[in-house]
Amino acid sequence: MEKYELICKLLDEKKAKDITIVDIEELTIIADKFIICSARSNTQVKALVDIVDEGMSKEGIEPLRIEGKQEGRWAIIDYGDVIVHIFYEETRRLYSLEQLWSNGSNVTHYGTEN
Repeated sequence: MEKYELICKLLDEKKAKDITIVDIEELTIIADKFIICSARSNTQVKALVDIVDEGMSKEGIEPLRIEGKQEGRWAIIDYGDVIVHIFYEETRRLYSLEQLWSNGSNVTHYGTEN
């Protein structure tokens, strides 16, 4: 299983909303993929960060850094080639990362809408 697939699976199991994968490999050198999802509350943002961090650690994969967890509005987990963005729903609408990084064919949705 690819790193990004495992992250999506972990997020889905903990009821993250609208899990989106943006392939940015051809657009920038900062990463290969963004995974973007929404949480229904600040508390869920924090819980999703924890579940991804713990699940990936069990696979021997540690983040380069985690930012924004304490605020619970927009948390970022940086795994180098994959960067996870966990947004409180309102904050996600404000920044619209999918639209900023879309080239028309590089955005896919994981699983079904929850």
